[in-house]
Parts: sequence; C-alpha cells; structure tokens
Amino acid sequence: MQIGCHVSISGSIDKAVDNAVERKCSAFQIFTRNPRGWHAKELTKEDITNFKSKLKESKIDRFATCAHMPYLPNLASPKDDGFEKSVKTLINEVERCAQLGIPYLVTHLGSHLGTGEEGGIKRLVKGLTKAGQAKNDVMILLENTAGQKNSVGSNFKQLGEIFNQLKPAKKFGVCLDSCHAFVAGYDLKTEKKVKETFDEFDKYIGIKNLKILHLNDAKGDVGCNLDRHYHLGLGGIGEKGIASIVKFATKQKIPIILETPIDDDRDDFENVRIAKGFA
Repeated sequence: MQIGCHVSISGSIDKAVDNAVERKCSAFQIFTRNPRGWHAKELTKEDITNFKSKLKESKIDRFATCAHMPYLPNLASPKDDGFEKSVKTLINEVERCAQLGIPYLVTHLGSHLGTGEEGGIKRLVKGLTKAGQAKNDVMILLENTAGQKNSVGSNFKQLGEIFNQLKPAKKFGVCLDSCHAFVAGYDLKTEKKVKETFDEFDKYIGIKNLKILHLNDAKGDVGCNLDRHYHLGLGGIGEKGIASIVKFATKQKIPIILETPIDDDRDDFENVRIAKGFA
C-alpha cells in the first residue's frame, strides 16, 4: 500500500520529504519549483544531495514519488511563443526530476484556446515527443482532464489516441485523477461503476500504463466538468466510490497521491489517514 499526498517544498526542496514523513505518507508528489511563475531557480548540489539522502532515510519507495508540472505551461497552445516556452519548461522539469531521482513527471494536457481539438492535440503530441527525447529515465505522465472548455484528453478514448502517438513509448505513462474522471462523465460512485471505468481505461490506454493515481473526491457531480477537488468521501464520488478506487489501485500496486483541500473540515493528515482506512 503506497498512499500519500502532495507536499510543500517551502524552505528547501528536501523539506518535502520531512513533510511526507510527518503526514505518514508512503508516496508523495511535489512541485520542483514555484508553480505560479515561469522562472525556476537552479537546483544546487546541496539541494539534490539533501533530497536524495532524506528520501533514502525515509524508506519511501522512489517509484511512489512524482513531480507535477507548474501551472503556466500550455502544451496545446496555438500561440508559438507560449507553446515554445511550455515545451522548454517541460524539458527543464524532466531534467530537474532526473537530478532529484524522481521517476515521474505529471503534466496537464493544456487548452487549444478555441482553435479546435485536432490542432491542440497535434501541438501537444509535438511538444511531448520533443521532451521525450531526453536521455534519462524520467517518465512523463499524461493527466486526464476534467473536460473544461477547450481542453483535450478528458475521455479515455481520446487520451489513448494521444498516448499511442507518443514515441519512445517507454518515456510516457498516465496519471489518472479520480475527480477529473468523475466530473468528465465517468460515474465512480459504486464498486460496479469503478470497475467499469477502469475496464474502459484498460481498453483504450492499458492499466499497465497507469503509474500514479490522483485520489480526489469532487465538489461537483458526475459530468459537471467542475475541476474542484474535495475531501475523500465528502464529495460527489462519496465513500463507497473512493473506497473502491483505493482497493483497485492498491491491488494493482499503483501509488495513490491525494490533492485534497486543507481547510476547517480536514487537513492532509486526516485525508491520508482516511485513504489508508479504505485500503
């Protein structure tokens, strides 16, 4: 059972491991830099050494860790400058993951900004393929989207079509977000519906390509396209559905990472504890 959450790197990047241990995580996700800007401060030798040694001490499996792309890049952008900048950031993030020994980098698929899905997908595949040429063993994970306006990759058939165009195949995998899948129209409220959803994922993408599961309940209901994560069991998916997802991922040995809110109702400590209870 590998269950954890997204943790802060505030102070220094190795603090992420301390935060994960403190929350009793056996998996975790980080941003390698400030996610709200384009500029990334170079990782120092000290940053890298401290992160790696703390991770080793923590006994958290390296393959239960991932980094997430910052918010600004848009790999499906029709605008040349925005697209080039986004690809450059992706390549840089892959390199940063390699330096830290993090095997997976999760990326959103972007928005075609109203120019149409076909053009957006073409751009996306071009950008991902370029980043996939890196001579390291970091795998780029495509995250399914919530189906917001102008987005691509919210249904498994389309996500599979994008994924299957990427070469070399060994450089790419998928991260499934339960909230995104649910609000994009995949009912996850019962064990039966969860099984049907994963069967469809397997048909178009392949369960073997699912490397990380983002476990989030949803503020909205099925098919509403509202990308608002919520506390486990308290949202639209509910306890039965969340428990079934946890059991499935645990059985398949897929690391589970929470991106749930921190508020008066609950914090990460509590959500991680609850997720473990469902396993």
